[in-house]
This record gives sequence, C-alpha cells and structure tokens, in this order.
Amino acid sequence: MTAPPTDSRPVRILLVEDHDMVAEAICLALERSPDLRVVARAASVASALADAVRCEPDVVLMDRRLPDGDGVTAIADLLALLPGVRVLILAAEGSGSVAARVAERGGSGLILKAHGLRELEDAVRRVAAGEMVFSQDVLGDVLQRLTGRTPAPGADLTPREREALGLLAEGRTTAEISEHLGVALNTGRNHVQRVLQKLGARSQLEAVAIARREGLLA
Repeated sequence: MTAPPTDSRPVRILLVEDHDMVAEAICLALERSPDLRVVARAASVASALADAVRCEPDVVLMDRRLPDGDGVTAIADLLALLPGVRVLILAAEGSGSVAARVAERGGSGLILKAHGLRELEDAVRRVAAGEMVFSQDVLGDVLQRLTGRTPAPGADLTPREREALGLLAEGRTTAEISEHLGVALNTGRNHVQRVLQKLGARSQLEAVAIARREGLLA
C-alpha cells in the first residue's frame, strides 16, 4: 500500500500515455512544480501494471485509450496490485457514463486533455490529497448517473444488441451481422435498428461513435 505524500515528499506520479509528444509535454508541465515528480512513464496497460509495482506511485495518471486496453477497465487491476493508489484518467473526450465508470471502478477522477496543463497539475494534487476530481464538462452528468437519475445511453441494450453493436463497430454489413448471429436478415435489421434507437443515433456510423464515447466498446 502506498503511503500518502507528505509536505516533505513530492507526489510520485506514474504517467501512462502512448503518444510520446503528449507524454513529454505532460512530464515537463508536471515536473516544473517541485511538489510533483514523474517517477515512471508507461505506454501500455501491461507496462503500467509492472511499473506500478516497481515504483509504488501515489497517483497513476492514465490515458483512457491505450494500445492493449482501456484505462478505465485497468483501474481495478491497479488497485488490486497497489491498494491505496489514486488513479486519474486522462481522456481526449468524455461523458457522464464514462466518468461514472471511473468512479464505480474505484478511480479518483477524469480530466479532459483539452483543459490544459494547469488544470491537470491541480487535479493531480487534489487527487493525491484524497479528493475526487472530474472536469466541469462531465461533473453534473456524472453526479446524475451515479445517483441513478439519468440512465446511460445504451444501458438497456440486450446481449444480442450489444453483439450487433460490436459487429457494427467492426464495419460489418447488416447481412454479415445477421449471418454472424445466425438469424434471418429481417431479424438482423431489427437488432441494428433497436441499437440505433436505444443510442439515439440517426445512422450506424453515429451509433458506433456514441458507443465509443459512452465506453460501450473496448
């Protein structure tokens, strides 16, 4: 278990980001503050898990989308390896449902990349101090999702509809989806249509985009 940082010790950060230029910019921004220290950098979930055990950081700052998996899904694995570590997800885009997934899995917050490095520095400090931090863009929505007032888009998809959605994301046609599911073409069309309706999408392309934004696809 990691000990909480003290006034005499900087916050130890494990940065998990697969784009080198982004990672370098974040490192430079964080390390200009004497109370923050990047102790390791990883570019994948697997490397992050190994580095977390080796370096025992206070905060894991993890990109949501990584080459070998989803940063939100990896939160539970990090906490199992290093109880007490704080995990802050960094995302190019976010939604209330994704932020709710972060909280439900034991994460400490979600910050959008578009909000700048100053906000990121502040978020890391607050998370290290025990707070939960979410970008203002998703804060109101995540509170509603966590209290059950607003159902997440796609929450009512059946297992069959989720399978159809996954096939849509692979670029399959309705005929191919029907064949894969082992159903008649009309039944396959009905599955796809219900996916669009439940996601509030006007096209198959928009359905896939919404599903990715809401964390319904890996």
